[in-house]
Amino acid sequence: MPQALYRTPVVADAHNDLLIAVAARPPHRWAEFFRERWLPQLRDGGVTLQVLPVFIGDRFRPEGALRETLRMIECAHVIAEGNADAVRLCLDGDDIDAALADGRIALVLALESAPGVDADVELFSTLHRLGVRIASIAHWGRTPLADGSGEDATGSRLTEAGVAALAEMERLGIIFDVSHLSASGVAHVLELATRPVMATHSSARALRDHHRNLTDDQIRGIAATGGTVCVNFLPEFLAADPAGATLDVLVDHIVHITDVAGAEHVGLGPDFIKEVNDDITPPCCEEGYAYEWSLPRLEGPRGLPLVTEALNRRGMPEDTLRAVLGGNLLDLFRKELGRPA
Repeated sequence: MPQALYRTPVVADAHNDLLIAVAARPPHRWAEFFRERWLPQLRDGGVTLQVLPVFIGDRFRPEGALRETLRMIECAHVIAEGNADAVRLCLDGDDIDAALADGRIALVLALESAPGVDADVELFSTLHRLGVRIASIAHWGRTPLADGSGEDATGSRLTEAGVAALAEMERLGIIFDVSHLSASGVAHVLELATRPVMATHSSARALRDHHRNLTDDQIRGIAATGGTVCVNFLPEFLAADPAGATLDVLVDHIVHITDVAGAEHVGLGPDFIKEVNDDITPPCCEEGYAYEWSLPRLEGPRGLPLVTEALNRRGMPEDTLRAVLGGNLLDLFRKELGRPA
């Protein structure tokens, strides 16, 4: 395929955990380490819009969760300030457009499960002031706001504090992320939402029956809010036998969600985590752990052109391809980021 097709459009990644690896360094190394290790990969992959999730590991919970949340947010600001020629931390659509016009990568801060908030919903306002523009309220297990998808059997909806969190996020202009939320929690959000919601990194349950994936009804519900479903690349969520997951299987998920949601409601949420895990996990702890962290040649952002080429081979129309690569996420962010109710 012509390289111009890949290089010209916005390429948006809705979920890359690179902040975990950068924040693991001493603060004086944050900006330099990002420039050395991650900026070349983002550029090689053609990424022009990157969501940076703030994920807090179990060792920080509960007492240290807020402190580590603030530390990782500070890390994102230091990255942006120390690489101002190459990236910009964006608070709204105008910031994103300005970054793209300057040839810089637009960065957007997100919270993954918000453990530093717990039931203190007023802290979303504080975090919004610090630049957070997307947030989810659960991961695999139970939080004071909702149950994660690993607790689907409980049938639990959002707690009272979770309902308040959704309302507060809508008021502030923080996009609600349903990835990792339990099935009944997703249903509850779709009942209550008055603004677009998104899934930053979820695949199709119709193709792989895993609790982290979305059913067709959930996909349609997200699309009905005006939101976007960004497809996860992790083999565990693509195929029952993760070792057999391939680029073609990933394309199956993208095409399926496009058919169900409509071409204007799909994006990419790769969940690149292999390099992060390799970087921060002691060798002593990896032996005997058989988890497929990435598809072959899709270990990180450099592999993104392979997805474009595969979608092109599958016959995806060029306008749809441009929308899925990043146009849809850009449109959503232009309309919703930082826009108070």
